[in-house]
Amino acid sequence: MGKKESVLQKIGETKVISIIRGIKEEHATRLIDALLEGGIQCLEITMNTPGALKMIEEARQRSNILVGAGTVLTLDDAKKAIDAGAQFILSPCLSVEIIRYCNERDILPVPGIFSPTELFIAKEAGAELIKVFPVGTVGPQFIKDLLGPFAGLKLLPVGGVATDNTAAFMKAGAYAVGVGSSLASPSLSESGNFQEITKRAKEFITQANCL
Repeated sequence: MGKKESVLQKIGETKVISIIRGIKEEHATRLIDALLEGGIQCLEITMNTPGALKMIEEARQRSNILVGAGTVLTLDDAKKAIDAGAQFILSPCLSVEIIRYCNERDILPVPGIFSPTELFIAKEAGAELIKVFPVGTVGPQFIKDLLGPFAGLKLLPVGGVATDNTAAFMKAGAYAVGVGSSLASPSLSESGNFQEITKRAKEFITQANCL
């Protein structure tokens, strides 16, 4: 099994990717500890977070988590993130160039789509896990609808995923979910309330494993 397949399998097993955006570097270690304590094993550190590459490098020193880079908008960003150790690359949009580059490097690409046409293009370009973003405006039914003509595809709803709809997304056929500030909360990190982050992590894991 290649690196890409191993990462894809791990995401499917754990079912929740915690999106780390806007977290200060000095809070990153305690935040990751809190997420791990709650059962989170997959992290996405967004490239528009100050110090993102350093945070990716440091998080990769841990053996018990997967670390991806998010908000990757250009091929140059993808290269920098992979060189820093990112094990998967997520985008809010569809870039065939990034998909192909990641596949060449045996790194899992996760392009963002919001239409059946974009989904088809991503699939044809070689994406095995496809991010549906922003999913909050359309809800779990959209995942189910996409999987009608595209049965068997692995979809990752992101943008509006909360504890009260995670189970519905999984029941609609999602492969996993990506969760932002409702889990890795900058305000909770700033106030030092890492116990609440651990509590939320456990709730998300429970809801994601509802089937």
